[in-house]
Amino acid sequence: MEREKDIYLRPMTGEDTDNIIKWRNTDFVRRNFIYQEPFTRQGHETWTRDMISTGKAVQFIICEKGTDRPVGSVYLRDIDRKHNKAEYGIFIGEEDALCRGYGTRAAQLMLAYAFEELKLHKVMLRVLAENARAKRSYEKAGFVQEAYLRDEVFLEGSYRDVILMAILKEEWRNADGKND
Repeated sequence: MEREKDIYLRPMTGEDTDNIIKWRNTDFVRRNFIYQEPFTRQGHETWTRDMISTGKAVQFIICEKGTDRPVGSVYLRDIDRKHNKAEYGIFIGEEDALCRGYGTRAAQLMLAYAFEELKLHKVMLRVLAENARAKRSYEKAGFVQEAYLRDEVFLEGSYRDVILMAILKEEWRNADGKND
């Protein structure tokens, strides 16, 4: 079975709130986020009102084809229309959906949305340096490292390094034989 045929993205709705809260509070998801505070219904509703409803962010649910089971979420935040850029984020919330290529495919689908639909020029992300699995997935999707920030965040009692990665529309267009 081809991995790119395994998932699809659909717009997030209010019905996804319980899953998103559950996923974001799961240890294997939370520990890979820079923001590690407990995720609440109020926080998600504030995010939806202040970011999604205003167009400052877009969020989709990653679903498995065939079963339509939601397994995670992907989003673009801080959408900057002046400079045509945004920050990418993802989490796979179902443990049995990890290591199946879903993260890479979701990134590819979201980049297509960012560059084709939103007409962005650049998509960037931040990843904890020790999260090698995520970094590999981002590289497979076309992101390249732009900066390595030492002792950037203080989490769980210690300073941690953060890697900034990004992809430009032209790089994405030229990857894998894509042409406009």
